Amino acid sequence: MEALLATAVGILAGCGVFLILRARTFPVLLGLTLLSYAVNLFLFASGRLRLDAPPLIGSGASYADPLPQALVLTAIVIGFGMTAYLAMLALRGLSESGCDHIDVDQGR
Repeated sequence: MEALLATAVGILAGCGVFLILRARTFPVLLGLTLLSYAVNLFLFASGRLRLDAPPLIGSGASYADPLPQALVLTAIVIGFGMTAYLAMLALRGLSESGCDHIDVDQGR
């Protein structure tokens, strides 16, 4: 399970960095989103994934750490807000310049 999760984090991070290096705004937006998903999975995995763990702590029971889960929930909300804000910035740049290249002078 850990190898699958580590592979997923690596693939998401690699694809995110690849898309961030593109010259258009929409792939950059998708790259930032994929990179935030990779960070969320990494934070969630840092809480030691456990199968069949009780939701309530009993005497001597092993439980998952709730702090990474709270961090991931907060990061999801912040990531959604950041994605919406960047999408609006990209649409504003597209409407003002007429192209969606990051460097406007090369896009014309």
